[in-house]
Amino acid sequence: MAATIKDVAKLAETSTATVSKVMNGSYSISKETIKRVEWAMKELNYHPNMRARNFVRQSTRSVIFVTSLGRDAGFSNPHMFEIMAGLEAALSEKEYALGIKSLSKRDAIDYVKYVVDTKLADGLVIHASVISKELDMLVEEYKIPHIVIGMPDFQNHFCWIDIDNRLAGEMAAKYLLECGYQSLAFIGGREEDKISMHRLNGVLSVLSEHDVLVPGGYVQQGDSVCDSGYAMMEEVLFQQQRPDAIICANNYIAYGCVNALHDKNIQIPQQMGVLTFDDYPFSRILKPMLTVVNIDVYDMGFQTGKYILMKIKKPNLHVQSYITIPSLKVRDSTKKVY
Repeated sequence: MAATIKDVAKLAETSTATVSKVMNGSYSISKETIKRVEWAMKELNYHPNMRARNFVRQSTRSVIFVTSLGRDAGFSNPHMFEIMAGLEAALSEKEYALGIKSLSKRDAIDYVKYVVDTKLADGLVIHASVISKELDMLVEEYKIPHIVIGMPDFQNHFCWIDIDNRLAGEMAAKYLLECGYQSLAFIGGREEDKISMHRLNGVLSVLSEHDVLVPGGYVQQGDSVCDSGYAMMEEVLFQQQRPDAIICANNYIAYGCVNALHDKNIQIPQQMGVLTFDDYPFSRILKPMLTVVNIDVYDMGFQTGKYILMKIKKPNLHVQSYITIPSLKVRDSTKKVY
């Protein structure tokens, strides 16, 4: 016969109310009591009826991640899956399930309305790629528990968290100047690529502070793909003077950049230093391995999970901040030059 909550309470030498509080994550129970209850549940192989518990609490114990994936997303945007892995890990610690809904920005509003009307989830994590001013108004009107991943580029009421990509750009430029490089170039995405633009702004702010001139040809913008990185690197090499080092806005651009330098027989780092952002998918497999300013996107997802759970418990909580500080990983593609 299956164990009951009364059996657990008896073995743990406490009340059924206390056992219930432990299972619901109450902060009013001592650590010693929690350990006894958890031990008793394990000894008796007791598993609470989650559906009944959720019905009583009027909770689904679930969060839905609303984003835009599409075919081959694992290759074109591997960071998304690291974010989801971190998010799921944080939610599972509190026995919350993660659902994923991929759709367009246009469809996001109707879907969020559907989630609210049907009480399909306790909260929403929304990727910035699918947000809009209309969705912002909806979330504000219905007071929907949510966290947006990525800083919105318009005035808004959203709760959002993001990585400080401007700071990452500053770190990249400061490190290369400290190495003794005197002229730096940047190849990155187009103006609508906000991550690339923020990184570029960080780089330029540091160079301006140190009175380092940046010729127009030293900043190239294109698509965030390998072929574009190759072409942009060629444009930089066509300038009258070559820079000492190149900063690539992401791994795909860096892949093309490194191939262009190899094809032109320019040695890395002896003749030109190369630095990029993020530790995958290519930084560790290129030769030489690339120095990176790394963004721990798994941690970003984990922090998102913690914040959405806080938002569910405290609906008045308002969050608009940067999290997860970038870190520098020095490898063989850069060197001290003085």
